[in-house]
Amino acid sequence: MRRLIKHGNIIDDTWQPLDPDCSVPEHGQICSLEQWQDLADKEGSAVQLEPGQEPTPLFDALEKIDLLVINFPVFTDGRGFSYARDAREHGYQGELRASGHFIRDQLTYLQRCGFDAFQMADDSDLNAALTSLRDFTEHYQAAIDQPLPLFRRRS
Repeated sequence: MRRLIKHGNIIDDTWQPLDPDCSVPEHGQICSLEQWQDLADKEGSAVQLEPGQEPTPLFDALEKIDLLVINFPVFTDGRGFSYARDAREHGYQGELRASGHFIRDQLTYLQRCGFDAFQMADDSDLNAALTSLRDFTEHYQAAIDQPLPLFRRRS
């Protein structure tokens, strides 16, 4: 079973992985965007976005989605940061998971964009990755996790 970081803890992943060849995904299985759009009942669903698939089609049903996975096939593709921010700004409250090839140095920035779960391509050293989420104790800029910049918080 794959492991991931969620809300500051290392846990087992209870969701079934994406199966792009499945015509009707089971409850508890992560869907591709196309599979999710074909679901008759989207309540309690999970959907994975790939680079180039903005979250816009999800906005009318965000309250029905339990898990939104944003895949990072390479650590140099930053579109997922914007997708996470857009989903949170449109009211998404469920689990927002970064999945794939990102590096420990990016975890703080992913979290600031709204991610609360991280499924790394290499889960062999999740303890070190978890520690890196505490590298910074204060942030100057406003972000999803802290809407006021430091100078406003000090006033």
